[in-house]
Amino acid sequence: MQTGKQDKKSANPKTRAVAEKKVGSIDLPDLTEKELMAELSKMRAITPYQVASRYTVKLSVAKSILDKMEQRGHIRMVSRNGNVKIYRALGAA
Repeated sequence: MQTGKQDKKSANPKTRAVAEKKVGSIDLPDLTEKELMAELSKMRAITPYQVASRYTVKLSVAKSILDKMEQRGHIRMVSRNGNVKIYRALGAA
């Protein structure tokens, strides 16, 4: 025999649409690598916070993007302390 709560759960035909969770996704909306580099080269200093706030992504995603861009040779880390890495776009004055 079922209790009242269980009856309500099983009798409810509505199902919620569950959004798919993408783990580790670092896609920037409608932005190519060339466009990103054009935007970053305009900045005097590039920090993860600036990237996160400009492109509305999480700070961890912004850090990941900057790390990958550094590995590819598009930007260079110029300063670092325990909390913040500061980058500079290569080719920028």
